[in-house]
Amino acid sequence: MTTEEFKLEVQAIRPRLISQAQRYLDNTDDAEDVVQDALLRLWQMREQLRSPLNRMAMVVTRNLAIELLRQRKSEDLLEYVETDEPREDYRIERIHTILSTLPPMQQTILRLRHMEGWEMADIAELVGSNEVAIRKSLSRARKALKEKYLSMRNDETNE
Repeated sequence: MTTEEFKLEVQAIRPRLISQAQRYLDNTDDAEDVVQDALLRLWQMREQLRSPLNRMAMVVTRNLAIELLRQRKSEDLLEYVETDEPREDYRIERIHTILSTLPPMQQTILRLRHMEGWEMADIAELVGSNEVAIRKSLSRARKALKEKYLSMRNDETNE
C-alpha cells in the first residue's frame, strides 16, 4: 500500500475508528489516543497491507481499547488491594509486555488467533496474505514470545 493510498483510507475510516474506541472507553481523549496508536501501528506495516484497510484498522483499534481497559482494571485492583507481600503472579502482565515488543504484524496475528479465536484463512484474508505465510509468522511469533518469556524468568531467578 502506498503512502497516498494509506492517507486516503485513513481519512475515510478515522471517524468510525474513533466511534468504536469511544464505545469501549467512554472517553473522547482516550479514544483519540487509541485510534492514533492503531493508525501508527498500521502505518508501520503499511507496505504489507492491502486495501481495504477498514477491517484491519477496526481489529487493531478494538484490541488497543481492550488492552487499555485491562491495564486500568489491573491498576485499579492494585490500588484496592493493599498488602505487604509482593505480587507473585506476573505471568499475564509479562506476556502482554513481551507481546508489545514483537513486530506489529506478529502482534496482530497472535492477537487475532489466540485472543480473538480467528481462523488462519480469515487472518490471511484480512492481512492480504496466504495461510502458509500466516502459519509461519504465527510460529515465529510464538517462538519469540516463549524465548523472551523464559529469558525474563531466568533473569529474575538469577538476581
